[in-house]
Amino acid sequence: MPSTTLTQSAAIQLRVIYALVMREVITRYGRNNIGFLWLFVHPMLFTTCVTFIWSMRRAGVSSTIPIATLALTGYSATMLWRQSSARCLKALDSNAGLLWHRNVKPIDVYLARIFLEIVGTSVSLIVLTLLFYSVGQISAPADVLKILCGWFLLCTFSLSLGLLVGIISEKIENFNRFWSIFTFLLFPISGAAILVDWAPPSFQKILLLVPMVHGIEVIREGFCGSSIHAHYDLTYLALITAIMLFISLTLRQSNLSRTS
Repeated sequence: MPSTTLTQSAAIQLRVIYALVMREVITRYGRNNIGFLWLFVHPMLFTTCVTFIWSMRRAGVSSTIPIATLALTGYSATMLWRQSSARCLKALDSNAGLLWHRNVKPIDVYLARIFLEIVGTSVSLIVLTLLFYSVGQISAPADVLKILCGWFLLCTFSLSLGLLVGIISEKIENFNRFWSIFTFLLFPISGAAILVDWAPPSFQKILLLVPMVHGIEVIREGFCGSSIHAHYDLTYLALITAIMLFISLTLRQSNLSRTS
C-alpha cells in the first residue's frame, strides 16, 4: 500500500512539473513564430557566434584542441550552469499565484525552469556537434560514453546549483545582483575558454577547485581522446553536487518549518 501511494504521489508531481514546463515555454517564448524552438536556437546561435569569432582571432595558431571543440564544449557547459542558476533567481516572485494550488510546490517551479535549460542546452550541444562534424570543423568524438558521463554530471551540478541559488535568492535581498556579478567573475576560471593543462602548475590547483572545470575537462577528453591531457576528478564534482543539493533541501525544509 505505501508503495502505491508513493507511486501516485510521484505521478502527480511529474504531471505538475510537466504543466509548469509547458506554462514556462508559452510564457517565455509565446505561441507565434518559432515559439519553443528558440529554446534550442538561442544557445546554438550564441555558441556558433563564439566559435566563429574565436576561429577568426586564432586562425593559423596551432593548438592541441580544435577551436570549434574548445568553444562548443566550453560555452555549452557555461550556458548550462549559468542559465540554470539565473532562471531560478526570484523565480517564486513571478509564480507566486501558482503556489495556491495544493500540488504545486516551490521546488517544482525551480525544477521546471532548470529542466528547460538542460533540455535546450543539451539539444544545442548535440545539433552543433553533428553540424560541426559534417562541415569538418571537429573530428568524430573519441569516447561518446565519456562525453555523456561528463555532461550528465554537469547537468546534475547545474540542477543543484539552480536550486541553491533560487532558495538563497528568496532569503537574501538583492542576491540576484550579486550572483550576476559573481558569474562574470567566475567565467575566466570556469574552464570555458582554456584547458587546465595550459595553465601554470600553481594556477592549475586554483582551476581545479572550481567544480564545473572537471565536467568540462572530461567532456573535452571524450571529444579529443589522448590528443589532450585532461585534468579532472569526477568524485570531487559529484561530492560538491551532493553537498549543494543537501544544503538546498535543508534550507527549503527549514523555510517550510518556519512558515507552517
